[in-house]
Amino acid sequence: MNKILNSKHYDLEERTFEFAKQCRKLIKEVPKTVGNFEDGKQLIRSSGSIHANYIEANESLSQKDYYYRVKVCRKETKESRSWLKLIDIENNPTLSNERANLIKETNELMKIFGAIIEKEKNR
Repeated sequence: MNKILNSKHYDLEERTFEFAKQCRKLIKEVPKTVGNFEDGKQLIRSSGSIHANYIEANESLSQKDYYYRVKVCRKETKESRSWLKLIDIENNPTLSNERANLIKETNELMKIFGAIIEKEKNR
């Protein structure tokens, strides 16, 4: 795969990094319950995996590997959305707004990763 630095790749790398960072910020603020502890650990893993797999995609050795990694990104994004929905924020409007923004970001990332995957299918 061509290793020329592409601004779109950089932007999506930065965007996935910021998403993972914001998920960690949310987890620090949610009520400390057993459920939130477990769901939060899973959210941290899946959100970080999106970023790590996108970096791996950009460093892939073949087109096949690139698209495989993007598919993993989409899968981890769906998983992150699920964990976000499960976290109990106890009717806190500020946390509710933060979570809604993160869920919106998962929807947008899934569309982006889906479009990349569709492009490969149509080749």
